[in-house]
Amino acid sequence: MGEILGILKNFSLIDFLDIIIVAYIAYRVMLVFKQTRAVPLIKGIVALAVITAISEIAQLTTLSWLLNNVWTVGLLAIVILFQPELRRALEQFGRTGLLPTSFRTRPDTNISEAIEEVAKSTVILSKNKIGALIVWERETGMRDYMETGIAIDSLVSSSLLINMFIPKTPLHDGAVMIRKGRIVSAACYLPLTSNNELSTELGTRHRAAIGITENTDALAIIVSEETGGISLAVDGQLKRYIDSKTLADLLQQYLMQEPHERRLDKLWRASSNGK
Repeated sequence: MGEILGILKNFSLIDFLDIIIVAYIAYRVMLVFKQTRAVPLIKGIVALAVITAISEIAQLTTLSWLLNNVWTVGLLAIVILFQPELRRALEQFGRTGLLPTSFRTRPDTNISEAIEEVAKSTVILSKNKIGALIVWERETGMRDYMETGIAIDSLVSSSLLINMFIPKTPLHDGAVMIRKGRIVSAACYLPLTSNNELSTELGTRHRAAIGITENTDALAIIVSEETGGISLAVDGQLKRYIDSKTLADLLQQYLMQEPHERRLDKLWRASSNGK
């Protein structure tokens, strides 16, 4: 009890700020890793840390020596395994800093019109079972991916999007890239996800959509060629079989930077009802 009182007596404002900063950084890291493929790896690391602590306390010399060597090599392995997540965390911190979403600059007003055009195009594409992949850039620059395709530079139009994905046309194979309400390029090549736990039902378009959203903060809209189903990929997660109205609402929430995260989560969960 005396030790606790001694600590509290020497506790200063600097100590309080130190704790707040560490807690905030830990919170941001948790948000980045939440619901990603890194979660099982994090659980494994925690379990390994517990075993290491127990071996030290129990003075299990051989096991302690082995685990200490594993940690020495494991630090490098962790950086390699978590490379996409670590890069995303640094990008997010660089974009948002310490300011909440509501204090950031809002995008151009034509974003809303572009969202409506994208939603309208998915209705026709879905009805006719025409495969499509539309990627919407947010804060992370995707110039490298855009340069793999054909430069377009046009306002977003449902008619143009539909014609781009008509089978056996020059631009139908690949992704259409949108930046700030304008179509920048088409027939772009995207990295496929390396997640081996995905359903075998998912084809190349869905895997490319997940892959690009694992490596960037982009949004990816997919229309299935086999079923006509509409899907949205965000942060490496895929929401399947949504209608055009739900798609438009989700795009509005993400792209217009609404600060109401609870409303967004509620809408995201509601879109899975009746799956």
